[in-house]
Amino acid sequence: MDAKIKTLQEKVAQAKLGGGQQRIEKQHEKKKLTARERVEYLLDEGSFEEIGILVTHRTTDFGMDKEIYYGDGVVTGYGTINGRLVYIFAQDFTVFGGALSETHAEKICKVMDLAVKVGAPIIGLNDSGGARIQEGVRSLGGYADIFYRNVQASGVIPQISAIMGPCAGGAVYSPAMTDFTMMVEDTSYMFVTGPNVVKTVTNEEVTSEELGGASTHSTKSGVAHVTSSNDIECLEDLKQLLSYMPQSNAETPKAIPYTLGDEVREELSDIVPDNPNKPYDMHEVIAGIIDEDSFYEIHKDYAENIIVGFARLGGRSIGIIANQPLFLAGVLDVNSSKKAARFTRFCDCFNIPLLVLEDVPGFLPGTDQEWNGIIVHGAKLLYALSEATVPRVTVITRKAYGGAYDVMNSKHIGADLNFAWPTAEIAVMGAKGASEIIFRKEIKSADDPEAKLAEKEAEYADKFANPYRAAQRGFIDEVILPKNTRRKLIKAFSMLENKEVEKPKRKHGNIPL
Repeated sequence: MDAKIKTLQEKVAQAKLGGGQQRIEKQHEKKKLTARERVEYLLDEGSFEEIGILVTHRTTDFGMDKEIYYGDGVVTGYGTINGRLVYIFAQDFTVFGGALSETHAEKICKVMDLAVKVGAPIIGLNDSGGARIQEGVRSLGGYADIFYRNVQASGVIPQISAIMGPCAGGAVYSPAMTDFTMMVEDTSYMFVTGPNVVKTVTNEEVTSEELGGASTHSTKSGVAHVTSSNDIECLEDLKQLLSYMPQSNAETPKAIPYTLGDEVREELSDIVPDNPNKPYDMHEVIAGIIDEDSFYEIHKDYAENIIVGFARLGGRSIGIIANQPLFLAGVLDVNSSKKAARFTRFCDCFNIPLLVLEDVPGFLPGTDQEWNGIIVHGAKLLYALSEATVPRVTVITRKAYGGAYDVMNSKHIGADLNFAWPTAEIAVMGAKGASEIIFRKEIKSADDPEAKLAEKEAEYADKFANPYRAAQRGFIDEVILPKNTRRKLIKAFSMLENKEVEKPKRKHGNIPL
């Protein structure tokens, strides 16, 4: 018996070394943790239970029968984060560069299946050179098995991908189908085709970092939702992100105990400028409404004219969508519409109430936007909000113009409660543009056209650049003082907590993708 126990202990010890001490040291030289170190740091101490530690590949071609590593390049299992059950896989770059094989994929699929059956988040720590070419179609089939499970798990359990090294070719599609993709600056990258292929096909000279680094995907493509400066920060970010989510679509996010007190926030009264054309930072509005220091922004550096992220309000987890007047005056465009639509759909999947803070002058005009499909992309946000059945509340802080008023969670598309500040302007367009159209002849024939335009502009603003006509029609439920916004919202979301909506019977809708 002692000999058999010793054999087991030796095999487990060998498995825990991955590709060996020399390769572990190379990983550290790159300022990267190993797969096991990442798992141990992320999960609660002593909670990790590994599955498949003694799995090996089945390939004999190209001398692979002489290179056998227990675990086959991926650490899989389950454990807890702050006491919450999660399933996890971490690719081990020290074993064949983390390349995916048939058995490597089987291990990942096994924990994904368990996560769906049990109803708990699945977390992938990606650090892989791609498919293991020695296995040919078997490794490609392994990727497809994972992709299929990503789709089946979508909207059922939260799926989070942390890109902590290379991620290329077919490997990028699994993270793309998960709910959130996180990247580490300088050590991770994602692309379908690498710099060498790009050079061959298009003659472009580009580095891996320029083509698919964390900065590129967080600012230009929007592929990365969150970026971190190193492995440790990435894992801490992952823990925080997870804290706003429920275990599955069958649950609601866990609330933090909160006692309602004096919720008046005087600072909110001084944020919106008297000049309607002067910008202000919507982050200040968010900070004045939510529980202190609870905002976790998503896509922070992408499509900055709209803000999305998670926060807590009276201890409850909520999702926030807010126009940002500091960038492009807060207009909706192609990228901001996609950004907000995706975030809306995640929140709706996992029973996270939505707060929309609105200051939008309309959609961005121009050939660039029209030729790149602003019609379809703007419709994505309209569709996502119209479809959402979670509690939805809107606060109009200033401008709500044109079709963008409809899109930004208006009463007409199913919002539960719509508030407006006294500074709100709800109209088809701004006073100047409207006056130039309505009173064109009168202005043109006036002795002083500029003075007449100013007069008509003031007249239009007096009639329409306020929230009261909308309130009279019931499109706005209440015009509130800014300082009372937090208290109103805490009570509103509390009232809506048990909201239920019965949808029409259908297979699924056809969102304008």
